Amino acid sequence: MIEELTRRYLHTVDEALPGYVRGLYVVGSAALGAWQPGASDVDTVILTSRPPTGDDLAQLARIHAGMPRSPHFDGVYLEPALARSWPTDGRVVPYVVDGELRTDQPCGELTPVLWLTLQRYGIPVRGPAVAELGVRVDPEQLRRYNLDNLREYWQTSVTLFRAELGGVAPATVVDGGIVSWFVLGPARLHYTLAHADVISKAAAGDHLAALFPEYAQLAQRAVGWRAGEAEQFTAADLVVACDSVNAVAEDAWRRFGA
Repeated sequence: MIEELTRRYLHTVDEALPGYVRGLYVVGSAALGAWQPGASDVDTVILTSRPPTGDDLAQLARIHAGMPRSPHFDGVYLEPALARSWPTDGRVVPYVVDGELRTDQPCGELTPVLWLTLQRYGIPVRGPAVAELGVRVDPEQLRRYNLDNLREYWQTSVTLFRAELGGVAPATVVDGGIVSWFVLGPARLHYTLAHADVISKAAAGDHLAALFPEYAQLAQRAVGWRAGEAEQFTAADLVVACDSVNAVAEDAWRRFGA
């Protein structure tokens, strides 16, 4: 499926914009060996031969609108100058999320974690070997990004969810995707802080269980849910998931914060 999707994209973009895409690298779960049909998207970094014109962007919007809706073919477009600087400032660049091209919004995918994934695990579909790209990952930027993301995004998010759960009966069934997101996402950032490496969501379940055995069962269920197992989660599970986010974030700041 991954090869089929990338091949379809390259065929279509080469017909519409000959010579525009000079490099395509698969990152994300597929690069980490953890891609799951029905749960994972195909994430990419796309290197172009020039800055995009208005016509280029119109063609790209048409191309991505015509791609399959599942799995999504997502990615970040980098023009030559940006592919030399590997920006981490969330600037406005063309990028695709959930299959939709966005061209006028800050790109939250421009992070040190993306470049670390590309540098360590990126799979070249078109273009030179990753080692020849000169991908740069600043260790301090990587540390600060993960710490700040844990506090500013994850802990803020669980505070809002906990407030919404105040009047919800503990046995109420909730979306398994939300529970899994909270249980596994922060643990991945913690692992990166500890090891300067990137792991899959499934491996993040093991990392969380090792850090905090009291969350091991919920982590196992979250990993199982992502793998297609018939797991059902309740509001009580979501409360525990929120607690795990705070535990992971506070532990990360205690160990790696400054």
